[in-house]
Amino acid sequence: MEVNFMWVLSQLVVNFGLPLVALLIAYLFGAIPFGLLIGKARGIDVRTVGSRNIGATNVFRCVGARYGILAFFLDMVKGVVGTLCGFIPMLLLEEVGTDTTLLLRVLCGTAAMLGHMFPVYLKFKGGKGVSTALGLLFGVAPFAGLLGFAGWGIFFGLSRYVSLASCLAAVIVGGLMWSPLYAARPLWFAILITILALLAIVKHRTNLVRLCKGTENRFAFTAKQRAIRDAKRMQQEATK
Repeated sequence: MEVNFMWVLSQLVVNFGLPLVALLIAYLFGAIPFGLLIGKARGIDVRTVGSRNIGATNVFRCVGARYGILAFFLDMVKGVVGTLCGFIPMLLLEEVGTDTTLLLRVLCGTAAMLGHMFPVYLKFKGGKGVSTALGLLFGVAPFAGLLGFAGWGIFFGLSRYVSLASCLAAVIVGGLMWSPLYAARPLWFAILITILALLAIVKHRTNLVRLCKGTENRFAFTAKQRAIRDAKRMQQEATK
């Protein structure tokens, strides 16, 4: 009886414990606030300047271009590493189905994305998850990730609205999941990725409200653009 109990317990640990460990590792890694750490290293707390967000855009704006690019890359790596965590159970299990592994990879990538958006280290106040979601896509659907990133670049170049470009890129990715390109993937795959795309849009709801009101600030590359942006911001502050 005791032997049977220990065998059952070991099976539960292997079959359920390992996926939980993988999800936890992915979340904790995703929760590392790279943008905040980069800003701190430069003597700037990005939570107190600009948009007060720890994401790459605010780092780019308030700390510097190269540091913003670094923050973007590291936040993207979170998603990639998250999907790799889905392979952890394969290290100890003799056989894991392809669909099961894919599901765990998507869930671990999602855990990393949620870690970025709701980091336990910062009382669950994090970034908007777009960079990490891109890393997730590169891990499980690289073509959709490339098209989404290309769409983001086009929309951003035309409008200079990071929020608008991010939301439209999410729409592209969500739409691709229901196209013939991913018809061979399981239905749950399309549903999960679409939910993540919608979540990214929901995280930008305040930006979308400002876009509708005409008060959302465009990204400023040049001194002239920054001067126009700052003048607009001062005018908005004066009318409050």
